[in-house]
Amino acid sequence: MQVLQNILQNVNVRSTHGTLDVPVQAITFDSRQVRDGVLFVAVRGVQADGHAFIQKAEEAHAAAIVCEELPQELQPGLTYVQVKDSAEALGQMASAFYGHPSRQLQLIGVTGTNGKTTSVTLLHKLFRELGYHVGMISTVQNQIDEEVIPSTHTTPDAVKLNELLAQMVKAGCTHAFMEVSSHAMVQHRVAGITFAGGVFTNITHDHLDYHGSFEEYIKAKKAFFDMLPKNAFALVNADDKRGQVMVQNTKASVHFYALRKAVEFKARIIDNTIQGLHLEVDGHEIWAKLIGSFNAYNLLAAYGVAVLQGEDPTEALTVLSSLSSAAGRFDYIVSDSQITGIVDYAHTPDALENVLNTIQQIRNPNQKVITLVGCGGNRDAAKRPVMADIACRLSDKVILTSDNPRFEEPQAILEDMQKGVKPLDFKKTLSVLDRKEAIKTACMLAEPNDIILVAGKGHETYQEIKGVKYDFDDKQVLSEMFRQLGK
Repeated sequence: MQVLQNILQNVNVRSTHGTLDVPVQAITFDSRQVRDGVLFVAVRGVQADGHAFIQKAEEAHAAAIVCEELPQELQPGLTYVQVKDSAEALGQMASAFYGHPSRQLQLIGVTGTNGKTTSVTLLHKLFRELGYHVGMISTVQNQIDEEVIPSTHTTPDAVKLNELLAQMVKAGCTHAFMEVSSHAMVQHRVAGITFAGGVFTNITHDHLDYHGSFEEYIKAKKAFFDMLPKNAFALVNADDKRGQVMVQNTKASVHFYALRKAVEFKARIIDNTIQGLHLEVDGHEIWAKLIGSFNAYNLLAAYGVAVLQGEDPTEALTVLSSLSSAAGRFDYIVSDSQITGIVDYAHTPDALENVLNTIQQIRNPNQKVITLVGCGGNRDAAKRPVMADIACRLSDKVILTSDNPRFEEPQAILEDMQKGVKPLDFKKTLSVLDRKEAIKTACMLAEPNDIILVAGKGHETYQEIKGVKYDFDDKQVLSEMFRQLGK
């Protein structure tokens, strides 16, 4: 239990009404969770404004109310704290409430459009193998050593995030690796968090439905590096043309990794096959289980972090060579007739192009590439025709289908994608609305030794339609269809 005054130390307070000597048993921004001893923070969210629920929090006997705008009538005996920004205040207060757990860890944040999940997964596995107790916060799952905690967001809300970090500290973790999304930066979910380092993977068009423009999206990513302290490091992909922009105002020490430039952490791809990558890293040759040039970047980022954390370079490379990727990232199975089925989370134009380019690099001339791809509903619609065009350009056959339509009509999403199909590609493109039927169609079209890419959902084990999540696992369905069709 904490006292309100103590958890307000780093908050930009405009005014206080009532005593600050109030015991606080928990913090929430959800009025439905308010009870005796719980502090309510009125946050302006994307779908709702917490200020509209202040009265509910008052009626539920909140310990105190933190808000940007005070209600017209203040309840006698209840403390109100007016702040400049409730979302930022929530982060600062959550950190203080849980005893500033991030300060007790070597916490490394990874941001970028693609590669975040694979990078933090590799780092978690690497440091576990190096003998540390390690935490991980990612899109796929959160982990404390080997204990798996289900994940609902790329970056959890500020309260959940600090609670997780506190659990890691309690479990004896010394290191933690987390994905930092652009949404998290804009919504101040990492306010009050102290990072020992940050990694920038790359940036391409994504989440423009939320940020409004590519410039705002870049600004959100850059804000992460702007917040890094002087004693932290920033490790940046020098091959991305916006890498330098990310660190132009950072106080952290700046380091670079690349495949195409002569920088501190440099790698060269010697061979890229379905069995893995043969790399030269800082003069050492290694075989890695991961496939594709995009994974060469992920491996290099993990290696750079390890070296910057004082680990032995040779030992770090030896461990990395034995590691597998995150679930749903270039995850492949081979059927009895030698058809290769690849399941990948690629849900942005850049990610899809990376995966398809990798397939082009590792396939032999007689193998057809059949790509199944959809786009999510209630998300950035501008990328839909672009993704269809990429699939057509880099595949022999393309099946457009549903992803997670959410509250949009699946047919409308498909029609948006079809706008990206050029007349020359009409003959090789099919639209199959039902995702299971689409996977079945891909398997029926495939001949021995062909390659099927099922893109978009990766590790997800559900399909979201009209607010309901139905069981659906791309890899499971693909395996089932291979068996059913005798492939």
